[in-house]
Amino acid sequence: MPTEQNLATMSAVEMTARFADRSLSPVEVHDAVQAVIEAREDVLNAFWVRDPAESRKAAQASEARWAAGEPLGPIDGVPVTLKENIARRGVPMPSGNAGVEPVVPERDAPITERVLESGGAVLGSTVMPDWGMLSSGVSSRHGFTRSPWNPDWTTGGSSSGAGAAAAGGYGPLHVGSDIGGSIRLPGTWLGLATLKPSDGRVPLDAPYLGRAAGPMARTVGDLALFMRVLSRPDARDWTSLPPQDVDWSDLEGDVRGLRVGLHLDAGCGGERDPQVVAAVRRTAEVFEAAGATVEPLEPFLTQELLDDLDLFWRVRSWNDFRALPTEAALRVHPYVMDWCRAGADVAGARVLHCYQQIMRMQSATVAATLPYDIVLSPVAPVAAFAAEQPMPFMEPGRTMAHIGFTAPYNMSGQPAATVNCGITADGRPIGVQLSGRRFDDIGVLRAAAWYERNRPADAVPRWPDVAVAGTTRREAP
Repeated sequence: MPTEQNLATMSAVEMTARFADRSLSPVEVHDAVQAVIEAREDVLNAFWVRDPAESRKAAQASEARWAAGEPLGPIDGVPVTLKENIARRGVPMPSGNAGVEPVVPERDAPITERVLESGGAVLGSTVMPDWGMLSSGVSSRHGFTRSPWNPDWTTGGSSSGAGAAAAGGYGPLHVGSDIGGSIRLPGTWLGLATLKPSDGRVPLDAPYLGRAAGPMARTVGDLALFMRVLSRPDARDWTSLPPQDVDWSDLEGDVRGLRVGLHLDAGCGGERDPQVVAAVRRTAEVFEAAGATVEPLEPFLTQELLDDLDLFWRVRSWNDFRALPTEAALRVHPYVMDWCRAGADVAGARVLHCYQQIMRMQSATVAATLPYDIVLSPVAPVAAFAAEQPMPFMEPGRTMAHIGFTAPYNMSGQPAATVNCGITADGRPIGVQLSGRRFDDIGVLRAAAWYERNRPADAVPRWPDVAVAGTTRREAP
Protein backbone atom coordinates (compact mmCIF):
# COMPACT_ATOMS: atom_id res chain seq x y z
CA MET A 1 0.00 0.00 0.00
CA PRO A 2 1.43 3.44 -0.87
CA THR A 3 2.87 5.38 2.05
CA GLU A 4 1.87 8.95 2.80
CA GLN A 5 5.17 10.14 1.35
CA ASN A 6 4.67 8.16 -1.86
CA LEU A 7 1.19 9.61 -2.34
CA ALA A 8 2.33 13.14 -1.54
CA THR A 9 5.26 13.00 -3.95
CA MET A 10 3.48 11.21 -6.78
CA SER A 11 3.60 13.08 -10.08
CA ALA A 12 0.46 14.89 -11.16
CA VAL A 13 0.48 12.91 -14.41
CA GLU A 14 0.28 9.60 -12.54
CA MET A 15 -2.09 11.03 -9.96
CA THR A 16 -4.74 12.12 -12.46
CA ALA A 17 -4.48 8.81 -14.34
CA ARG A 18 -5.21 7.01 -11.09
CA PHE A 19 -8.06 9.37 -10.24
CA ALA A 20 -9.56 8.47 -13.62
CA ASP A 21 -9.35 4.71 -13.11
CA ARG A 22 -10.58 5.06 -9.51
CA SER A 23 -7.49 3.41 -8.03
CA LEU A 24 -6.74 6.56 -6.05
CA SER A 25 -8.85 9.26 -4.45
CA PRO A 26 -8.15 13.02 -4.34
CA VAL A 27 -9.02 12.90 -0.64
CA GLU A 28 -6.41 10.19 -0.01
CA VAL A 29 -3.80 12.31 -1.75
CA HIS A 30 -4.85 15.48 0.04
CA ASP A 31 -4.65 13.85 3.45
CA ALA A 32 -1.25 12.35 2.66
CA VAL A 33 0.06 15.75 1.56
CA GLN A 34 -1.27 17.39 4.71
CA ALA A 35 0.51 14.76 6.81
CA VAL A 36 3.78 15.62 5.06
CA ILE A 37 3.17 19.34 5.59
CA GLU A 38 2.51 18.77 9.29
CA ALA A 39 5.75 16.82 9.57
CA ARG A 40 7.91 19.41 7.80
CA GLU A 41 6.39 22.86 7.89
CA ASP A 42 7.79 24.02 11.23
CA VAL A 43 11.26 23.70 9.72
CA LEU A 44 10.67 24.45 6.04
CA ASN A 45 8.33 27.44 6.55
CA ALA A 46 6.87 27.38 3.03
CA PHE A 47 3.36 28.75 3.66
CA TRP A 48 2.05 32.24 4.27
CA VAL A 49 -1.64 31.20 4.30
CA ARG A 50 -2.92 27.65 4.56
CA ASP A 51 -6.41 26.26 5.22
CA PRO A 52 -6.44 22.44 5.33
CA ALA A 53 -10.18 22.28 5.97
CA GLU A 54 -10.99 24.26 2.82
CA SER A 55 -8.54 22.36 0.62
CA ARG A 56 -9.99 19.08 1.91
CA LYS A 57 -13.45 20.26 0.83
CA ALA A 58 -12.01 20.91 -2.63
CA ALA A 59 -10.56 17.38 -2.67
CA GLN A 60 -13.92 15.91 -1.64
CA ALA A 61 -15.71 17.80 -4.41
CA SER A 62 -13.11 16.54 -6.87
CA GLU A 63 -13.57 12.97 -5.68
CA ALA A 64 -17.29 13.25 -6.45
CA ARG A 65 -16.60 14.62 -9.93
CA TRP A 66 -14.16 11.81 -10.77
CA ALA A 67 -16.70 9.26 -9.50
CA ALA A 68 -19.25 10.74 -11.89
CA GLY A 69 -16.72 10.80 -14.74
CA GLU A 70 -16.94 14.59 -14.93
CA PRO A 71 -13.62 16.17 -13.92
CA LEU A 72 -13.40 19.92 -14.39
CA GLY A 73 -10.03 19.81 -16.08
CA PRO A 74 -6.64 18.10 -16.37
CA ILE A 75 -5.59 18.83 -12.77
CA ASP A 76 -8.88 18.15 -10.99
CA GLY A 77 -8.09 17.14 -7.42
CA VAL A 78 -4.34 17.69 -7.70
CA PRO A 79 -2.80 19.64 -4.78
CA VAL A 80 -1.52 23.06 -5.89
CA THR A 81 0.25 25.94 -4.15
CA LEU A 82 0.33 29.55 -5.34
CA LYS A 83 3.02 32.11 -4.53
CA GLU A 84 1.75 34.86 -2.23
CA ASN A 85 1.96 37.51 -4.99
CA ILE A 86 -0.54 35.51 -7.09
CA ALA A 87 -3.85 37.10 -6.06
CA ARG A 88 -6.43 35.00 -4.26
CA ARG A 89 -9.66 36.79 -3.42
CA GLY A 90 -9.67 37.86 0.23
CA VAL A 91 -6.14 36.62 0.97
CA PRO A 92 -3.72 39.42 2.01
CA MET A 93 -0.64 39.90 -0.20
CA PRO A 94 2.30 41.32 1.81
CA SER A 95 4.95 40.30 -0.75
CA GLY A 96 7.11 38.94 2.05
CA ASN A 97 7.58 42.40 3.54
CA ALA A 98 6.93 43.27 7.19
CA GLY A 99 6.81 46.98 6.38
CA VAL A 100 3.83 47.02 4.04
CA GLU A 101 0.12 47.00 4.69
CA PRO A 102 -0.91 43.94 2.66
CA VAL A 103 -3.20 44.42 -0.31
CA VAL A 104 -6.34 42.29 -0.01
CA PRO A 105 -7.47 41.45 -3.55
CA GLU A 106 -11.15 41.47 -4.43
CA ARG A 107 -10.69 39.09 -7.35
CA ASP A 108 -8.54 36.06 -8.10
CA ALA A 109 -5.61 36.47 -10.47
CA PRO A 110 -5.92 34.83 -13.91
CA ILE A 111 -3.68 31.99 -12.69
CA THR A 112 -5.84 31.38 -9.64
CA GLU A 113 -9.01 31.40 -11.74
CA ARG A 114 -7.57 28.89 -14.21
CA VAL A 115 -6.45 26.57 -11.39
CA LEU A 116 -9.85 26.67 -9.68
CA GLU A 117 -11.73 26.27 -12.98
CA SER A 118 -9.66 23.13 -13.60
CA GLY A 119 -10.44 21.67 -10.18
CA GLY A 120 -7.01 22.12 -8.59
CA ALA A 121 -7.06 21.74 -4.80
CA VAL A 122 -5.31 24.92 -3.64
CA LEU A 123 -3.42 24.20 -0.42
CA GLY A 124 -2.50 27.81 0.23
CA SER A 125 -0.19 30.72 -0.59
CA THR A 126 3.56 30.24 -0.35
CA VAL A 127 6.04 32.74 1.04
CA MET A 128 8.56 35.01 -0.67
CA PRO A 129 11.29 37.46 0.45
CA ASP A 130 10.75 41.21 0.70
CA TRP A 131 9.21 42.49 -2.57
CA GLY A 132 10.71 39.45 -4.30
CA MET A 133 14.09 41.19 -4.47
CA LEU A 134 16.16 38.57 -2.63
CA SER A 135 17.25 35.30 -4.24
CA SER A 136 16.83 33.40 -0.99
CA GLY A 137 14.23 32.37 1.56
CA VAL A 138 14.96 35.35 3.84
CA SER A 139 11.96 37.56 4.64
CA SER A 140 11.33 40.32 7.16
CA ARG A 141 7.74 39.08 7.52
CA HIS A 142 8.13 35.31 7.31
CA GLY A 143 11.60 34.62 8.71
CA PHE A 144 13.68 31.91 7.04
CA THR A 145 12.44 29.37 4.53
CA ARG A 146 14.71 26.33 4.39
CA SER A 147 15.69 23.63 1.95
CA PRO A 148 14.17 20.16 2.34
CA TRP A 149 17.56 18.78 1.31
CA ASN A 150 19.20 20.35 4.35
CA PRO A 151 17.61 23.07 6.50
CA ASP A 152 20.97 24.83 6.69
CA TRP A 153 20.77 25.54 2.93
CA THR A 154 18.82 28.19 1.06
CA THR A 155 15.79 27.42 -1.08
CA GLY A 156 16.66 30.25 -3.42
CA GLY A 157 14.11 32.88 -4.27
CA SER A 158 12.09 34.75 -4.74
CA SER A 159 9.78 31.73 -5.21
CA SER A 160 11.19 30.36 -1.97
CA GLY A 161 8.05 28.86 -0.47
CA ALA A 162 6.96 27.37 -3.79
CA GLY A 163 10.38 25.76 -4.18
CA ALA A 164 10.40 24.39 -0.63
CA ALA A 165 6.90 22.99 -1.16
CA ALA A 166 7.86 21.28 -4.43
CA ALA A 167 11.06 19.74 -3.08
CA GLY A 168 9.49 18.98 0.29
CA GLY A 169 6.68 16.77 -0.97
CA TYR A 170 3.78 19.21 -0.55
CA GLY A 171 2.06 17.79 -3.63
CA PRO A 172 3.20 18.00 -7.26
CA LEU A 173 2.19 21.41 -8.69
CA HIS A 174 3.39 24.84 -7.62
CA VAL A 175 3.30 28.31 -9.16
CA GLY A 176 6.21 30.74 -8.88
CA SER A 177 6.98 34.08 -10.48
CA ASP A 178 10.20 35.31 -12.05
CA ILE A 179 11.62 38.70 -13.03
CA GLY A 180 15.31 37.82 -13.06
CA GLY A 181 15.49 34.14 -12.13
CA SER A 182 13.01 33.70 -9.28
CA ILE A 183 11.53 30.45 -10.63
CA ARG A 184 14.77 28.97 -11.95
CA LEU A 185 17.05 29.80 -9.00
CA PRO A 186 15.02 27.68 -6.57
CA GLY A 187 14.98 25.18 -9.43
CA THR A 188 18.75 24.77 -9.44
CA TRP A 189 19.22 24.95 -5.68
CA LEU A 190 16.42 22.46 -4.94
CA GLY A 191 16.80 19.97 -7.81
CA LEU A 192 13.48 20.91 -9.43
CA ALA A 193 12.05 20.99 -12.92
CA THR A 194 10.83 24.53 -13.62
CA LEU A 195 9.74 26.71 -16.53
CA LYS A 196 9.87 30.46 -16.95
CA PRO A 197 7.50 30.70 -19.92
CA SER A 198 7.69 33.09 -22.84
CA ASP A 199 6.43 36.59 -22.10
CA GLY A 200 2.64 36.58 -22.29
CA ARG A 201 2.29 32.79 -22.28
CA VAL A 202 0.84 32.73 -18.75
CA PRO A 203 -1.47 35.73 -18.23
CA LEU A 204 -0.83 38.00 -15.24
CA ASP A 205 -3.05 40.57 -13.57
CA ALA A 206 -0.06 42.92 -13.11
CA PRO A 207 2.29 42.53 -16.08
CA TYR A 208 5.64 44.29 -15.85
CA LEU A 209 8.86 44.40 -17.84
CA GLY A 210 10.49 40.95 -17.58
CA ARG A 211 7.93 39.47 -15.21
CA ALA A 212 6.58 35.96 -15.78
CA ALA A 213 4.83 33.28 -13.76
CA GLY A 214 5.16 29.57 -14.33
CA PRO A 215 5.17 26.02 -12.99
CA MET A 216 7.55 24.43 -10.51
CA ALA A 217 7.53 20.66 -9.99
CA ARG A 218 9.70 17.57 -9.68
CA THR A 219 9.19 16.36 -13.26
CA VAL A 220 9.03 17.97 -16.68
CA GLY A 221 5.85 16.02 -17.43
CA ASP A 222 4.14 17.84 -14.59
CA LEU A 223 5.32 21.21 -15.93
CA ALA A 224 3.70 20.38 -19.27
CA LEU A 225 0.48 19.21 -17.64
CA PHE A 226 0.26 22.38 -15.60
CA MET A 227 0.91 24.56 -18.66
CA ARG A 228 -2.32 23.21 -20.17
CA VAL A 229 -4.06 25.15 -17.40
CA LEU A 230 -1.81 28.14 -16.77
CA SER A 231 -1.45 29.17 -20.42
CA ARG A 232 -5.13 29.75 -21.05
CA PRO A 233 -5.67 33.39 -22.12
CA ASP A 234 -7.12 36.14 -19.95
CA ALA A 235 -8.15 39.57 -21.24
CA ARG A 236 -6.86 41.30 -18.11
CA ASP A 237 -3.27 40.81 -19.27
CA TRP A 238 -2.86 43.25 -22.16
CA THR A 239 0.53 41.67 -22.93
CA SER A 240 -0.73 38.08 -23.16
CA LEU A 241 -0.25 36.01 -26.29
CA PRO A 242 -3.28 35.09 -28.42
CA PRO A 243 -4.80 31.64 -27.92
CA GLN A 244 -2.54 28.99 -29.41
CA ASP A 245 -3.18 25.28 -29.93
CA VAL A 246 -0.14 23.82 -28.17
CA ASP A 247 -0.07 20.09 -27.50
CA TRP A 248 1.60 20.29 -24.11
CA SER A 249 1.55 16.50 -23.77
CA ASP A 250 3.81 16.03 -26.82
CA LEU A 251 7.15 15.58 -25.05
CA GLU A 252 8.45 12.64 -27.06
CA GLY A 253 11.22 12.66 -29.65
CA ASP A 254 14.99 12.87 -29.50
CA VAL A 255 17.56 15.60 -29.91
CA ARG A 256 19.30 14.29 -33.02
CA GLY A 257 19.98 17.19 -35.37
CA LEU A 258 19.29 19.91 -32.80
CA ARG A 259 21.72 22.78 -32.79
CA VAL A 260 22.69 23.38 -29.17
CA GLY A 261 24.62 26.34 -27.78
CA LEU A 262 26.77 25.71 -24.72
CA HIS A 263 26.96 28.92 -22.70
CA LEU A 264 29.35 28.54 -19.75
CA ASP A 265 30.48 32.15 -19.25
CA ALA A 266 27.83 34.84 -18.73
CA GLY A 267 30.36 37.61 -19.31
CA CYS A 268 29.38 39.21 -16.01
CA GLY A 269 28.54 38.40 -12.43
CA GLY A 270 30.19 36.24 -9.83
CA GLU A 271 32.82 33.55 -9.93
CA ARG A 272 31.67 30.17 -11.22
CA ASP A 273 31.92 27.05 -9.07
CA PRO A 274 33.89 24.49 -11.12
CA GLN A 275 31.44 21.79 -10.05
CA VAL A 276 28.55 23.74 -11.59
CA VAL A 277 30.42 24.32 -14.85
CA ALA A 278 31.45 20.66 -15.04
CA ALA A 279 27.87 19.44 -14.49
CA VAL A 280 26.55 21.63 -17.33
CA ARG A 281 29.38 20.54 -19.60
CA ARG A 282 28.48 16.88 -18.92
CA THR A 283 24.89 17.71 -19.84
CA ALA A 284 26.07 19.01 -23.21
CA GLU A 285 28.02 15.79 -23.74
CA VAL A 286 24.80 13.79 -23.25
CA PHE A 287 23.13 15.87 -25.97
CA GLU A 288 26.13 15.55 -28.28
CA ALA A 289 26.35 11.78 -27.84
CA ALA A 290 22.71 11.55 -28.95
CA GLY A 291 23.32 13.40 -32.21
CA ALA A 292 22.87 17.05 -31.32
CA THR A 293 25.40 19.54 -32.66
CA VAL A 294 26.88 21.34 -29.67
CA GLU A 295 28.74 24.62 -30.19
CA PRO A 296 30.25 27.01 -27.64
CA LEU A 297 28.29 30.24 -27.18
CA GLU A 298 30.48 33.16 -26.25
CA PRO A 299 29.42 35.68 -23.57
CA PHE A 300 26.91 38.22 -24.84
CA LEU A 301 26.33 40.34 -21.72
CA THR A 302 28.58 42.82 -19.96
CA GLN A 303 28.90 43.83 -16.32
CA GLU A 304 27.65 47.30 -17.29
CA LEU A 305 24.38 45.87 -18.65
CA LEU A 306 23.83 43.80 -15.50
CA ASP A 307 24.65 46.74 -13.21
CA ASP A 308 22.26 49.03 -15.06
CA LEU A 309 19.45 46.47 -14.76
CA ASP A 310 20.18 46.34 -11.02
CA LEU A 311 20.03 50.14 -10.74
CA PHE A 312 16.74 50.26 -12.64
CA TRP A 313 15.25 47.81 -10.10
CA ARG A 314 16.71 49.78 -7.17
CA VAL A 315 14.97 52.95 -8.35
CA ARG A 316 11.70 51.07 -8.77
CA SER A 317 11.92 49.62 -5.25
CA TRP A 318 13.08 52.93 -3.77
CA ASN A 319 9.81 54.46 -4.95
CA ASP A 320 7.94 51.77 -3.03
CA PHE A 321 10.19 52.08 0.01
CA ARG A 322 10.01 55.86 0.35
CA ALA A 323 6.19 55.71 0.27
CA LEU A 324 6.17 53.72 3.54
CA PRO A 325 5.64 55.48 6.88
CA THR A 326 8.92 55.85 8.81
CA GLU A 327 8.09 53.22 11.40
CA ALA A 328 6.93 50.75 8.74
CA ALA A 329 10.04 51.34 6.62
CA LEU A 330 12.22 50.23 9.52
CA ARG A 331 10.56 46.81 9.38
CA VAL A 332 11.80 46.13 5.84
CA HIS A 333 14.71 43.69 5.75
CA PRO A 334 17.94 45.69 6.29
CA TYR A 335 19.58 44.23 3.19
CA VAL A 336 16.65 45.29 1.00
CA MET A 337 16.51 48.67 2.75
CA ASP A 338 20.15 49.39 1.92
CA TRP A 339 19.73 48.08 -1.62
CA CYS A 340 16.73 50.37 -2.22
CA ARG A 341 18.53 53.44 -0.91
CA ALA A 342 21.06 53.22 -3.73
CA GLY A 343 18.14 54.08 -6.01
CA ALA A 344 17.37 57.37 -4.26
CA ASP A 345 17.95 60.62 -6.14
CA VAL A 346 18.93 58.93 -9.40
CA ALA A 347 18.43 61.42 -12.22
CA GLY A 348 15.70 60.77 -14.74
CA ALA A 349 18.21 60.72 -17.58
CA ARG A 350 20.13 57.96 -15.77
CA VAL A 351 16.96 55.93 -15.27
CA LEU A 352 16.12 56.27 -18.95
CA HIS A 353 19.65 55.14 -19.82
CA CYS A 354 19.13 52.05 -17.65
CA TYR A 355 15.87 51.32 -19.47
CA GLN A 356 17.66 51.62 -22.81
CA GLN A 357 20.32 49.25 -21.51
CA ILE A 358 17.60 46.71 -20.79
CA MET A 359 16.58 46.96 -24.44
CA ARG A 360 20.20 46.38 -25.41
CA MET A 361 20.25 43.31 -23.17
CA GLN A 362 17.14 42.07 -24.92
CA SER A 363 18.65 42.65 -28.35
CA ALA A 364 21.96 41.00 -27.44
CA THR A 365 20.24 37.94 -25.99
CA VAL A 366 17.99 37.33 -28.98
CA ALA A 367 20.81 37.87 -31.47
CA ALA A 368 23.27 35.59 -29.68
CA THR A 369 20.85 32.72 -29.15
CA LEU A 370 18.82 32.83 -32.37
CA PRO A 371 21.08 30.36 -34.26
CA TYR A 372 20.36 27.65 -31.69
CA ASP A 373 17.36 25.44 -31.04
CA ILE A 374 18.37 25.15 -27.39
CA VAL A 375 21.00 26.87 -25.25
CA LEU A 376 22.43 25.01 -22.25
CA SER A 377 23.92 27.02 -19.39
CA PRO A 378 24.24 27.09 -15.63
CA VAL A 379 21.25 28.56 -13.87
CA ALA A 380 23.50 30.28 -11.34
CA PRO A 381 27.27 30.33 -10.99
CA VAL A 382 27.15 28.69 -7.56
CA ALA A 383 25.26 25.98 -5.69
CA ALA A 384 23.05 26.57 -2.63
CA PHE A 385 24.39 28.81 0.13
CA ALA A 386 23.39 29.32 3.79
CA ALA A 387 19.67 29.63 4.54
CA GLU A 388 20.19 32.78 6.61
CA GLN A 389 22.13 34.57 3.86
CA PRO A 390 20.07 37.04 1.78
CA MET A 391 22.10 36.67 -1.44
CA PRO A 392 24.78 34.33 -2.80
CA PHE A 393 27.37 37.12 -3.16
CA MET A 394 27.33 39.41 -0.14
CA GLU A 395 30.11 41.83 -1.06
CA PRO A 396 28.99 45.46 -1.62
CA GLY A 397 27.94 46.17 -5.18
CA ARG A 398 27.46 42.49 -6.11
CA THR A 399 23.75 42.20 -5.35
CA MET A 400 22.80 40.67 -8.70
CA ALA A 401 26.08 38.89 -9.44
CA HIS A 402 24.23 35.55 -9.64
CA ILE A 403 21.65 36.34 -12.37
CA GLY A 404 23.89 36.74 -15.42
CA PHE A 405 22.57 33.48 -16.89
CA THR A 406 18.89 33.95 -16.01
CA ALA A 407 17.96 37.64 -16.30
CA PRO A 408 18.70 37.90 -20.06
CA TYR A 409 15.77 35.60 -20.82
CA ASN A 410 13.40 37.67 -18.70
CA MET A 411 14.33 40.74 -20.70
CA SER A 412 14.15 38.95 -24.07
CA GLY A 413 10.94 37.12 -23.20
CA GLN A 414 12.38 33.73 -24.20
CA PRO A 415 11.32 30.52 -22.45
CA ALA A 416 13.83 28.89 -20.09
CA ALA A 417 13.53 25.68 -18.10
CA THR A 418 15.62 23.95 -15.46
CA VAL A 419 16.32 20.28 -14.81
CA ASN A 420 18.67 18.82 -12.23
CA CYS A 421 21.93 17.78 -13.88
CA GLY A 422 24.29 17.00 -11.02
CA ILE A 423 25.09 17.03 -7.32
CA THR A 424 28.04 18.73 -5.63
CA ALA A 425 30.50 16.75 -3.54
CA ASP A 426 28.62 17.81 -0.39
CA GLY A 427 25.19 16.86 -1.79
CA ARG A 428 23.79 20.16 -3.13
CA PRO A 429 21.71 19.98 -6.34
CA ILE A 430 22.90 21.58 -9.59
CA GLY A 431 20.45 22.52 -12.33
CA VAL A 432 21.01 23.14 -16.01
CA GLN A 433 19.10 25.92 -17.76
CA LEU A 434 17.62 25.09 -21.17
CA SER A 435 16.48 28.18 -23.07
CA GLY A 436 14.89 28.41 -26.48
CA ARG A 437 13.67 30.81 -29.11
CA ARG A 438 10.82 33.17 -28.28
CA PHE A 439 7.46 31.42 -27.96
CA ASP A 440 8.96 27.92 -28.36
CA ASP A 441 7.97 26.82 -24.86
CA ILE A 442 7.05 23.32 -26.03
CA GLY A 443 10.44 22.94 -27.75
CA VAL A 444 12.18 23.83 -24.50
CA LEU A 445 10.03 21.37 -22.55
CA ARG A 446 10.69 18.60 -25.09
CA ALA A 447 14.45 19.09 -24.76
CA ALA A 448 14.15 19.19 -20.97
CA ALA A 449 12.03 16.03 -20.94
CA TRP A 450 14.49 14.27 -23.23
CA TYR A 451 17.38 15.13 -20.93
CA GLU A 452 15.37 14.10 -17.87
CA ARG A 453 14.85 10.65 -19.46
CA ASN A 454 18.47 10.30 -20.58
CA ARG A 455 20.53 11.98 -17.87
CA PRO A 456 23.07 9.87 -16.00
CA ALA A 457 22.02 8.23 -12.75
CA ASP A 458 24.16 10.58 -10.66
CA ALA A 459 22.20 13.55 -12.01
CA VAL A 460 18.81 12.19 -10.85
CA PRO A 461 17.67 13.81 -7.59
CA ARG A 462 17.40 11.44 -4.63
CA TRP A 463 14.67 13.34 -2.86
CA PRO A 464 15.07 13.69 0.92
CA ASP A 465 12.76 11.74 3.19
CA VAL A 466 9.79 13.39 4.86
CA ALA A 467 11.25 13.28 8.36
CA VAL A 468 13.12 16.47 9.27
CA ALA A 469 15.39 16.58 12.28
CA GLY A 470 15.39 19.70 14.45
CA THR A 471 12.95 22.13 15.97
CA THR A 472 11.06 25.15 14.70
CA ARG A 473 13.50 27.32 12.72
CA ARG A 474 11.45 30.12 11.17
CA GLU A 475 12.92 32.81 13.43
CA ALA A 476 12.96 36.33 12.03
CA PRO A 477 16.19 37.51 10.38
